Amino acid sequence: MDRTSLIAEIESRGLRDDALTGPLYKRLAQALTGLVQEGLLKPGTALPGERDLAEALKIGRVTVRTAYRDLMSAGTLESRHGSGTFVSSKVERMEQSLWRLSSFSADMRSRGRAPAARIISRAVNTPSPEEAFLLGLGLDEPVLRLDRLRLADGLPLAIERAVVPIKFLGGNEGGEGSLYEALAASGHRPVRALQRLTAVTLDPSSAAALDVKPGAPALLIERVSRLEDQRVVEYTRSHYRGDAYDFVAELRIGDDL
Repeated sequence: MDRTSLIAEIESRGLRDDALTGPLYKRLAQALTGLVQEGLLKPGTALPGERDLAEALKIGRVTVRTAYRDLMSAGTLESRHGSGTFVSSKVERMEQSLWRLSSFSADMRSRGRAPAARIISRAVNTPSPEEAFLLGLGLDEPVLRLDRLRLADGLPLAIERAVVPIKFLGGNEGGEGSLYEALAASGHRPVRALQRLTAVTLDPSSAAALDVKPGAPALLIERVSRLEDQRVVEYTRSHYRGDAYDFVAELRIGDDL
């Protein structure tokens, strides 16, 4: 939402209606809360500075400051040092099964959300000795290294670093869409995987990419995926936002109990 539309929306919600009771800052806070709840102001959206919004609405700067303060206390807005005031980036937590192998894109679409990928880096080169061992490759066989920021509805949720043998991609090495869909299209669909989860904290660079504070909690997931014939088709290290995901597994009681 641009600045002009924001001002019009706020004013249309009775900001200056004398029939409404309560302080002006409360009315402003209610108007902004409504815009957030209705999805017109998305998580991470930057709001005008106190002075700019006060001048545009022809109200006192203290009124805007007080409304912003109340909304920060409620968790609706957040202040980022040196950047300004933003709609809170807190996200609705999602449950992800540990037993079902699916791509990020397919998983987000199944939830009614729009998946996207932003390429951080992309290169074709040879594997490290560790990667060659994991992937069952010779040290001279090329691999695609693809680091991507994974988003849903424009909100960053994970950083995914994948290493895939070029021979399995069938020439589809762009990296914008689903890697699993590219592998399936070339006849190399992964059918099983081993995943290892570790609780970590984010370094400043990763935190900035995920739009959270440095040191924020995250889940590191290392995955080795295999084809039907047991060949390893993918090795991925992904950092998932700790405030967005709960990974769950169904356990069965053994017969020996």
